[in-house]
Order: sequence, then structure tokens, then C-alpha cells
Amino acid sequence: MKKIIVSLTAFTFAAGGLVGCANMSETQRDTGVGAGIGAVAGAVIGRATAGGNKSKSTTTGAAVGAAVGAAGGYLWSQHMQKQKAEMEQATAGTGIGVSQTADNQLKVDIPSDISFDTGRYDIKPNMRPVLDRLASGLNQHPVTTITIIGHTDSTGSDAINNPLSVNRAASVRDYLTALGVSAQRIAIDGRGSRQPIADNSTASGRAVNRRVEIFVAEAAQQ
Repeated sequence: MKKIIVSLTAFTFAAGGLVGCANMSETQRDTGVGAGIGAVAGAVIGRATAGGNKSKSTTTGAAVGAAVGAAGGYLWSQHMQKQKAEMEQATAGTGIGVSQTADNQLKVDIPSDISFDTGRYDIKPNMRPVLDRLASGLNQHPVTTITIIGHTDSTGSDAINNPLSVNRAASVRDYLTALGVSAQRIAIDGRGSRQPIADNSTASGRAVNRRVEIFVAEAAQQ
């Protein structure tokens, strides 16, 4: 088993070298690296678990692994990059965070002073232009999916915070669908106060923790 781990590690770094190929687009590099790592993983595991025909098992494992590697995760396409740039421009100076996650999702992090007042889930007026711009981008690229996650601070009980966080996510979803974004593309969740990113013992920390996160993702295609 130790040999399998070592081999996978070595070939994973080798597949990562695809990132440096000058003639590949960002999308091709992201998909290629996933397919390469998947192929190597499938080949190594196939050889390790083979009975009498290692050549056949290696080929089969590589093919399966390549398909899984290419299909898994998300693409960071030119459209995703464009949408990120547009959101950065639209939210400049507002305190809203716009970033690319490690797994190639576009994350829009909306703090409480933009999104919701304490204990409430109705959308504030200064959040609407941000969602308007986001909806416009989503409607131009209907293959993306959206996940909206609501959060609260630690004030109050779970019986209050858990449904409040879900209602905040639902309010954002309803606003986007009113602008033409298909509800079938949107998933919502509420985390209550379970995932703080600041100290809940201070007023400023609690304000940071009262937030909504929006994740936009483009699935890799086989």
C-alpha cells in the first residue's frame, strides 16, 4: 500500500506540470490536470489490484481515472474570470469580498452592513445593485450553478439562528429568481452560527459573522 501512495504522489506532481504548457487555455489546463491525475491514479490502482493481467488493468484504470479526473471539480473559464472582474468592479469599496476558491468557484461574501440587519432576512436596498449585476452575469451563462449560504452571529439560540440563516439564503435566491435566474440552478443552506470567521465576543466580530456567501460554479465537462 505504501508503494501506491508514493507513486500517486509522484505522478500527481508530474500531472501538475500541465499547468505550465504555454499553448493551453486556462480551461484546458484545469481539465487536463484533472484528467492526468485521474489517469495516473487509475493506472496505479489498477496495477496494484490486478490479478494476472496487469497490462489490461492498467489501461482500464487509466481510462476510468481520466474520465473521473476530467469530470470532477469545476472549471475556471474565461466567462468565470469575466464575471469575477465584473463583480469586483460592481462591489469596489463596499466591503463585499469577491474571490476564486481553491476548487475554482466564484465566491461573493456579503457582510451584514450590506445584506441584512440584525435578526432580519429582508434584503437591504444597498445589496440590490450587487444582486442585479450578479443576476445579469448568471443569465448570460446558464450552465453555472449557484449555492447560497446564510450565516448568523452567536447571539440567540440555535432555534433562532438556524432558520434565520436559511431564510437569509432564501431571500437572496428569491431575489435572483425574480430577475430571471432559474430556481433549479440554485441551492441554499443555512449554517446558523456554526461557522464564524471572527470573534463573536466583540460587536465588530459578530457583525462580520452575520453574512451571506454566494458560490457560482461551472462544472467540468466530460
